Amino acid sequence: MAAKSSRKEDILQALATMLETQPGARITTAKLAAEVGVSEAALYRHFPSKAKMFEGLIGFVEDAVFTRVSLIAKEEAGALQKISNILQLLLGFTEKNPGITRIFNGDALAGENARLRDRVVQFYERLETQIKQILREAELREGLRTQATAGATANLLIASAEGKISQFVRSDFRKLPTSGWDEQWPLLQQLVFR
Repeated sequence: MAAKSSRKEDILQALATMLETQPGARITTAKLAAEVGVSEAALYRHFPSKAKMFEGLIGFVEDAVFTRVSLIAKEEAGALQKISNILQLLLGFTEKNPGITRIFNGDALAGENARLRDRVVQFYERLETQIKQILREAELREGLRTQATAGATANLLIASAEGKISQFVRSDFRKLPTSGWDEQWPLLQQLVFR
């Protein structure tokens, strides 16, 4: 995460690494403390609960992704390029951060606080809303029309990306989410745009 990291960042990095290297395994605070090389009490000095540790990783992803999405939305490029860039950003980010991807797939949150799952739902809803907004603006500015409503189209595009992310997690990170995307994106464009 950062070149000179704090203990808090070390804990989050260890959690992300454990999520990547131990797919399907439940991460306990005891295992995490051993990975970081501290006591469980030391973990709780930095994070009051394991849920807060997961929230720290979710916050990292939200900051990283939405900072870039905001820049993409302001670019002079056309709507199709903006949407392509957002979806490629999402797929590329998950590919580079497999452990964190388990959180955004829901795999690592089984049995965890429902608030965490709600944050992930909000993350995808926020991306979908951004794409829907780009589609609405494109109709006005570029005359770009979709086969279905902007909302239904944005949902389909996010669902396609989520499917690729699910395959990545399900394959224990062997089936890369960006694999084949250069061929699939033009097909999606043909299906959803008039």
